[in-house]
Amino acid sequence: MNLCSLRNSASAILVAGLVLGTPIRAHAADSELLDILLENGVITEEQHALLMEKEALTSDDILPMEQGNGTSEYADADMAADSDEFIQAAVADQVAAKIENDFPVKASHGSSGFRLETRDGNWQTNLQWRAQLRYTNPYFGDPRQVDDFEEQGTSNFEPRRLRMKIGGHGFQPWLKYYFEVDLQPSRDPDSSAVSSSARVIDWRVDVAKWGWGGIRVGQWKIDMNRERVDSSGRQQFVERSIVNRIFTIDRQVGIQLRGHAFKNTAADLRYYVGVFNGEGRGVRNIDEDMMYSGRLQWNFFGRDLAFRQTDVEYTEKPTGSFAIGGMTTNGPCTRWSSSGCGNLDGFTSPILANSDQFNIEQAVQEFAFKYRGFSIQQEYHRKFIRDRVVGSKNDLTGGYLQTGYFFHNLIDAVPAPLELALRYAFVEEPNEVDRTFDNEREEFTLGANWFFAGHNNKLTLDYSFLTVDDGFTGIDEDTNRIRFQWDVSF
Repeated sequence: MNLCSLRNSASAILVAGLVLGTPIRAHAADSELLDILLENGVITEEQHALLMEKEALTSDDILPMEQGNGTSEYADADMAADSDEFIQAAVADQVAAKIENDFPVKASHGSSGFRLETRDGNWQTNLQWRAQLRYTNPYFGDPRQVDDFEEQGTSNFEPRRLRMKIGGHGFQPWLKYYFEVDLQPSRDPDSSAVSSSARVIDWRVDVAKWGWGGIRVGQWKIDMNRERVDSSGRQQFVERSIVNRIFTIDRQVGIQLRGHAFKNTAADLRYYVGVFNGEGRGVRNIDEDMMYSGRLQWNFFGRDLAFRQTDVEYTEKPTGSFAIGGMTTNGPCTRWSSSGCGNLDGFTSPILANSDQFNIEQAVQEFAFKYRGFSIQQEYHRKFIRDRVVGSKNDLTGGYLQTGYFFHNLIDAVPAPLELALRYAFVEEPNEVDRTFDNEREEFTLGANWFFAGHNNKLTLDYSFLTVDDGFTGIDEDTNRIRFQWDVSF
């Protein structure tokens, strides 16, 4: 009988009798333990009967006996020498088991970071740290005007995103919460240090008690279109397309009804209807105008398609969605970002605009699909901006199509962690009488991802060919851009 087998069979008895410093009473309380020793072959039937007759057991009675002599001698000299080690290991095993079984909080690590959870399941907290370390040449962002192409290029390293995420549930599993803090956004040399201060970008509470849906309150990226809702840490390229800046409604403060109906059927449907301040992140509404938004997502294979790009999970069954969304609001903003309310090129800034100067109506159509390492998604946007002061109306159009594939599925020589991707995007911003801006832009991007641990640890390299067709000057410009990024979450 080796130490491992013995430890598993007799450690409970040893701890009870040796750690507490008292002999172990046989009979009623210990008969079950002796039965276990007999069943595991540690003692014979004769030894079992002999021990049951004893008033008290000692370690000599429990440690292995020579077969057939009815005594408690060690099986051999080596076992005798290892008895102290055995006892210590048994004690350690029992202490660990006691903590594992009786301590009220469990600790673990998974895709959402470090997790603390009570054993009754009613309380849970996940903590995760994420960093995006990026190199870009020659532009930080997307050039939007002819003048941007004529500016001096840059070669730049930056911590593009440094985030802390805290989420989980409390009181009941259906009462969920989430916070996300941007720790140090990058800034220009002449910018105030305040612009790189830590900021809370997401905070929300979900009441998800009912099967038909739930209610969310707080501040988050409104569920309008997939590209924006997809986390920056779950992207297929280094950054979102040129479409994002123009059409995202980004983070807003408000309340939303959201649900998932007809699950696992051909009518599988997700829906989102919400009312928000409309002033962007962390800003109070200054009048009675609100932002109203909605989204319908049909999972046409009866399988839900999560908000994350690429098919690094290798989806075994075809999974796709078709969605439409819309938004309307009155206010001083013509665009939104993680920094809050802003203005598109050629429009009055929010600081100078009237509180209800712009009426904005926006719509999106979206498609996404994944299957066995292949992924594709597409969006088409329309945005109508009516300036109530000037009386003009602008019609903006944009869209993108992107796809990626793990070619290892076709060619064994291609490394399994490597994904290759392609994206095309366009934006059309025609001129109206009040806007000194008129151009069309296109993006062609090739990308490569190397996944060490899914999206939680990956390298991304992409190359973009960017063009601008200026309607005022008739000048066309184009440029090349390369970006490299390490995205890692702990």
